[in-house]
Amino acid sequence: MTQLFSKNDKSGLTRDLIEALFPMFEQASAGGIAVDRQARITWINGSYASLLGIEDPAAVIGEPVRRVIPMTRMPEVVETGRPLLLDIMEYESQQLVVTRLPYFDDSGKVMGAVAFVLYDDLQPLTPLVSKYRRLHQDLVAARKALARKNRGTRYSLGDFVGASPAALEVKRRARLAAGRDMPVLLLGETGTGKEVLAQAIHALSRRADRPFVGVNVAAIPENLLEAEFFGVAPGAYTGADRRTRDGKFQLANGGTLFLDEVGDMPLALQAKLLRALQEGEIEPLGSNKVAQVDVRVIAATSRNLETMMEEGRFRSDLYYRLNVLEITIPPLRERLPDLGVLCEAILEDIAAGLELRAEITDAAVSALSSYDWPGNVRELRNVLERGLTMGEETGLLDADAIFKVLPRKSGRLQPVGAAQPARPLAQVLAEAELQAIEAALVASRGNRSRAARILGISRSALYEKLNKLS
Repeated sequence: MTQLFSKNDKSGLTRDLIEALFPMFEQASAGGIAVDRQARITWINGSYASLLGIEDPAAVIGEPVRRVIPMTRMPEVVETGRPLLLDIMEYESQQLVVTRLPYFDDSGKVMGAVAFVLYDDLQPLTPLVSKYRRLHQDLVAARKALARKNRGTRYSLGDFVGASPAALEVKRRARLAAGRDMPVLLLGETGTGKEVLAQAIHALSRRADRPFVGVNVAAIPENLLEAEFFGVAPGAYTGADRRTRDGKFQLANGGTLFLDEVGDMPLALQAKLLRALQEGEIEPLGSNKVAQVDVRVIAATSRNLETMMEEGRFRSDLYYRLNVLEITIPPLRERLPDLGVLCEAILEDIAAGLELRAEITDAAVSALSSYDWPGNVRELRNVLERGLTMGEETGLLDADAIFKVLPRKSGRLQPVGAAQPARPLAQVLAEAELQAIEAALVASRGNRSRAARILGISRSALYEKLNKLS
């Protein structure tokens, strides 16, 4: 066997132990190498040289080890004096399982290090790695299931349905918010899906296995808001429970607190909320003890907070604390191209609960697009549910079924003489044709034969145009 240490260096206990184990390591491994205290190669055996594609092992003696093996951690072992008993090292297209051990002189000073390649192929470790991955996946799944059961989430980002540019921008900003542990302010009309988005952000964040606690500020009486947020100490007021009652901040500790309709919060509570966010601490009602909390806040409102600030009804310092990352969710009337996929998703959910078949025709979707949807997605779901309930047992919603339940009032009328930007003629004609078809379907209440007669075209031509639009 090649002499690893010089005769003058045979004195350290750790070195002696390495020398005693060296023959076994070299025989059982796929290669070995040694370096001195400057991390220069002092020895390499033939099998390791062959593994690295080195034709002449003697040619690399005295070379810095990183020049020969760029990804090695041998210099780290020499510098720290700590062994790396098991590591996976990348070398070109190979993955090598290696162990690295330092050796010392009599005074305890690092003299160098040795390393052995335990495996030059990860295949033998596949069962062990697979078992570890399965156990890790089971643990993560169990944590998420427990979090869902104990104040967890029901929605993911996939539940915010839509592929229009507006919807895709909302999803992009939601992913950005999920990756950063900062307050988020969701702005949008009632029914646009603010809570769905809040839960989706939580589910994608590093707090996903921790609680998600939602509270609708507008639904709680003003005199109970402080107790609801910060909890109640025993005997804080007449009739109070003798036990401590946790508030929403304590329940959400480590996770996410969703404040829906935060614009309805009274000014007195706004000041206390600001302190909780700034200091990370709360004081339960009737207590003189401060409790530390770690909560990520997502707030949502359908109100114009900037106008409320100007009127003195919302604190500007709280607004700037909440509005670190703002996501505006557009109303349904501004993303009508999403109507088709929204209807499919909603009907699939309705059908699963009622155990029936639920489908919608393209003419029915066109009928839905004639309405301005002041109640947004929530109203859309209501219309589809009513259509299925009042329709035949076939579960197929056509234009006639939609017109029976669709509110007759619509605000989607363009003001006469409104200024329009210059656009390509083909785009203007295509939009005009679409509007004409929609108007004809509305006028005929979904009857395509009558719609074709109104438009002055054959029924087959109308079907062809509808197919192009769908």
